[in-house]
Amino acid sequence: MSDRTTFFKSPKGPKGKIITGNLKAFRSDPPGFLTQLATEFGEVVKFRFGPLQNFYLVSDPEMIKQVLVTKQKNFMKSDDFKALKPIFGEGLLTSDKEFHMQQRRLIQPAFKKSHIIDYGQNMIDIASDYLSTWQDGEERIITQDMMSITLGVICKTMFNIDFKEGYQKIGQPIETAMNLAVRRMRSLIQLPLWIPTKRNRNFKKAIRALDCIIADIIQKRRNDPEKHEDMLGIIMDARDDIDGLGMSDKQVRDELMTIFIAGHETTANALSWTLYLLSQHPEVEAKMYEEIDRVIGSRPLAPSDFMQLTYTQNIMWESMRLYPPAFVTSRKVDKDVEIKGYLFKKGDVILVSQYVMHRKPEYFQNPTSFIPERFENNFIKTIPSYAFFPFGGGPRVCIGNHFALMEAVLVLVTIAQRFRLKLAPDHHIVKTYPTITLRPKRGLRMIIQDRNLKKEPSLKQL
Repeated sequence: MSDRTTFFKSPKGPKGKIITGNLKAFRSDPPGFLTQLATEFGEVVKFRFGPLQNFYLVSDPEMIKQVLVTKQKNFMKSDDFKALKPIFGEGLLTSDKEFHMQQRRLIQPAFKKSHIIDYGQNMIDIASDYLSTWQDGEERIITQDMMSITLGVICKTMFNIDFKEGYQKIGQPIETAMNLAVRRMRSLIQLPLWIPTKRNRNFKKAIRALDCIIADIIQKRRNDPEKHEDMLGIIMDARDDIDGLGMSDKQVRDELMTIFIAGHETTANALSWTLYLLSQHPEVEAKMYEEIDRVIGSRPLAPSDFMQLTYTQNIMWESMRLYPPAFVTSRKVDKDVEIKGYLFKKGDVILVSQYVMHRKPEYFQNPTSFIPERFENNFIKTIPSYAFFPFGGGPRVCIGNHFALMEAVLVLVTIAQRFRLKLAPDHHIVKTYPTITLRPKRGLRMIIQDRNLKKEPSLKQL
């Protein structure tokens, strides 16, 4: 009887250290490390984090489709996501299998197209209100501003509350919880949270602060006889088509925490990267201003303008190509599976990277250049479906993808109607800072210029 293993392809990869494998190289620059692996070793690369755990980077669109869609039942969420469960519980980001699908069915109505259109005016109003404090010539930390705006949007659309104090009140516990969670995700050994280390104490304190905010909102809504059409109302009223049951307070808490944190973080990062890219490409910026002035003119922006702002939409797509907020996705093999001649065994972990795929020259000409025009004329249909997947794919595709795109475009246009942003003259070189999402390292300091403010001519001009 022949040895079956000779039938399967054997992927190559870097050697790494005996104990830690390739963890140090990954930690120092995750996007760069993964890009180098794909460039050097091809469509499947084998490497290790730790002495025993096999990881595979898959960089072929058809194989990615099989991991995320065709053979997705052979996979589950990878173990590193367990570090997020103290924050998100069994929300959509961390839950798996049948429970995940049940929760998704209950939440899906909140993201229907009709509801998203209704949310559009909230997005515009919150951004406009926030921008009313901006002054011509001032320097701002734009990454923080985008977090505040998108947090305000989530609070209004999800809870129908105006969170004026916004990031000042809950920004710190969010930052603390997420940063410490990432440390745990990338550690070979995760100390149990009951061990009273400083990090564990800070982690639990941050989660308690967020829990108190969410629990208070849920309790007030349970005691409110009025019917609400916001996300919270839709989620709390939802009933499963199969068993007729709704969500417990714990389930509601987990889903709200997921949407609350993940929902504003990803869009804020997409907007921050877009504003940075526009500041570096005045020709793209000028074309965007021309479209905005032509479509909207001097009147206020309306949600219905979204469909007409096609070039601005392409700017967002191109920004998410270069700097996808979700830059890598992982899956753990739940049962042995063969994909394109490779055998992946139970316990192996598969990584697919949006950052890597979106910069492949075989699918994108001048892949490191910012060219929104590339998305014209149904460009996406001319490349394999999983060469470009900023929102993931398959049953776990981002449930709020249409919400996020509309929000990003409407907020960007609200800013662009009034302001032009430039990097501060002494700004450091902009680098990526990969946490759970892809952020600009140390934030973005930018100078605000009021587009509608008439400048006095300089002596040189006179």
